[in-house]
Amino acid sequence: METVTYSVRKGNTLFGIANFFGTTVEKILAMNNIENPEMIYVGQKIIVPVDTENTDGFIYITRPGDTLWSIAHRFGTTVESLAQKNGMCNPNMLYPGTRLYI
Repeated sequence: METVTYSVRKGNTLFGIANFFGTTVEKILAMNNIENPEMIYVGQKIIVPVDTENTDGFIYITRPGDTLWSIAHRFGTTVESLAQKNGMCNPNMLYPGTRLYI
């Protein structure tokens, strides 16, 4: 199983992180020995198992200057669809290097 180290950002939830990487909250909790899923904090580094078998499209790695709108336009989808598919709480907060399922 592939894993990534993820740095928790403002507004993240374990559910959103799990959804983004195609895994479950339970797997993240177990892998990181987190007892309370409500107690994650900005800047916390967590190991996330990535389900590479459960993608309906492909992964796009964001670059400087990308916006969710420009990515949606480039790949023929909508901002709302990308935000939902990637468990994004705030679609305006997009960082270079973010993995998006398209």
